[in-house]
Amino acid sequence: MIRRNISKSLAEAMADTPVVLLHGARQTGKTTLARWYSENISGGRYLTLDDATVLAAATEDPAGFLSGLEGAVVLDEVQRAPALFPAIKAAVDRDRRPGRFLLTGSANVLLLPNLSESLAGRMEILTLWPFAASELTAAKAPFVDRVFSGDILAPSRAAESRWEVLQRITVGGFPEVVSRKTARRRSVWFGSYITTILQRDVRDLANIEQLALLPRILGLLAARSTCLMNYAELSRSLGLSQSTLKRYLALLETTFLVQPLPPWSANLGKRLVKSPKITLCDTGLMAYLLGVESGSDIPQHLIGPLVENYVVMELRKQAGWSETRVTLHHFRERTGKEVDVVLENGAGQVVGVEVKAAGTVTRNDFKHLGFMRDHLGDRFLRGVVLYLGTETVSFGATLQAVPVGAL
Repeated sequence: MIRRNISKSLAEAMADTPVVLLHGARQTGKTTLARWYSENISGGRYLTLDDATVLAAATEDPAGFLSGLEGAVVLDEVQRAPALFPAIKAAVDRDRRPGRFLLTGSANVLLLPNLSESLAGRMEILTLWPFAASELTAAKAPFVDRVFSGDILAPSRAAESRWEVLQRITVGGFPEVVSRKTARRRSVWFGSYITTILQRDVRDLANIEQLALLPRILGLLAARSTCLMNYAELSRSLGLSQSTLKRYLALLETTFLVQPLPPWSANLGKRLVKSPKITLCDTGLMAYLLGVESGSDIPQHLIGPLVENYVVMELRKQAGWSETRVTLHHFRERTGKEVDVVLENGAGQVVGVEVKAAGTVTRNDFKHLGFMRDHLGDRFLRGVVLYLGTETVSFGATLQAVPVGAL
């Protein structure tokens, strides 16, 4: 098994919290990690609600189902039995020993109020995304921790070439896809994956009409990835009302396929754009939806969005296990000033990240980071331009150009 960087956070959470939920998109490796933890760390019992008999027992008599379980328990795909959550709450209230329940799910319970409220204060939530590049290369020192330290940034290993980066982006990080050798076999997997999500997870979460529209919506979102969300334009393209569109988007977010990047504000100006950017959970999935099969055949106009989506998701993955706790945002003014990703730690300190899909960087590429630095003062720690070159170069005390491979 390829070691997941979130394993340490999982062990720490299970050591002091009664219930831990490991959730994320389907096929990201949640079951593999949960079973590994059960077999090697907790010695607990593993049950999956994908099993019809287990699902029936958990649904028909949740309290009775739990009463028959002793010691640590792993319950896989727990979103399939929402009635379990109040029963788990009651069980935990009677016995608050840490590590009693490790739950996994392919739906975001934070977006399902009835479930998230049931275990408020009793449950820690961890998100498992597709493989990060640092997991596949066994790299050390998370980029997020490094940019918030005082060290000069330098790639932790030999920088990848432009083609290697683009190929990594088009393959993505889903475990099943990473192991497939040809573009054709990867495409087959993605096609089946989308069908499974629509026929299973989405149908389980909502009684939604026109289910066949969802692949088209996903395709349009892939074409608009890293752009500001424009509900009016997207609803016109689909011939749907905005309220119906938002319902579809909520389902795609709940199943982790689509992730918003919220706007950031620190009183840098009053004319801020307050719309989120939209990103897909995996650039391999995005490339499939855009008809791109390899790093060598990406149309020029798609390189920028693919690279930026990749950077956002790599930073989002690292934020889940880095020592430095950060939130991710984007910044944009109506006057045109924008920073692709804003990382902010708990102390309000900020690192700005720009993404450039080119092999060279000039001083002009730092102008918006310079604007942010001048207005934030000591709160601004560093500005980084991630680009498709191979050299780490300083453009001042707090501004650096860094290869995307440094992620």
